[in-house]
Amino acid sequence: MIVGLGNPGKEYARTRHNVGEETAMLLAKRAGQTLKSGRDKAIVAEARLAGKQVVLAFPTTYMNESGQAVGALMRRHRVVEPAQLIIIHDELDLEPGVMKLKVGGGLAGHNGLKSITQHLHTQDYIRVRIGVGKPRSKEHGADHVLSKVNKADRELLDVMVQRAADAVEMILAEGIDAAMARFNGL
Repeated sequence: MIVGLGNPGKEYARTRHNVGEETAMLLAKRAGQTLKSGRDKAIVAEARLAGKQVVLAFPTTYMNESGQAVGALMRRHRVVEPAQLIIIHDELDLEPGVMKLKVGGGLAGHNGLKSITQHLHTQDYIRVRIGVGKPRSKEHGADHVLSKVNKADRELLDVMVQRAADAVEMILAEGIDAAMARFNGL
């Protein structure tokens, strides 16, 4: 199961906070699918990626309630192992243009990850962390990730969404260790 995090609504489209959602949409497009309204507070698509049948999802809850949707989706689709879950999200602690893959570990203050961890009772899921950088001024972190992005940063985020989708496909094809070796050094 592959879940891209973000906030629902047009006002959040193409913000830093929604790079996970953008990646899920791109993966669906690559598979010739579209995410559609479903139950479980999410839009979903079943797709074939890297030779594997997967569920792609974007929770239609706000970020800090993502765990409700992820928990329900995992139950519905009988995903029992946390290692079968890939979460794609924005990461303030990584500079723009940097992406890191990891399994488990700290939550770095990310409210979406906190919610997912609370609902799953584990942190041991795969994460694709897309760097959006910390605010350059005294701007609050939430304002930074929810605000519209300037053209140069947007172009960089578009590249990172492509790279994140490539990383997810490599995780599916060759496993997380191979994908970390390939993408964490970039």
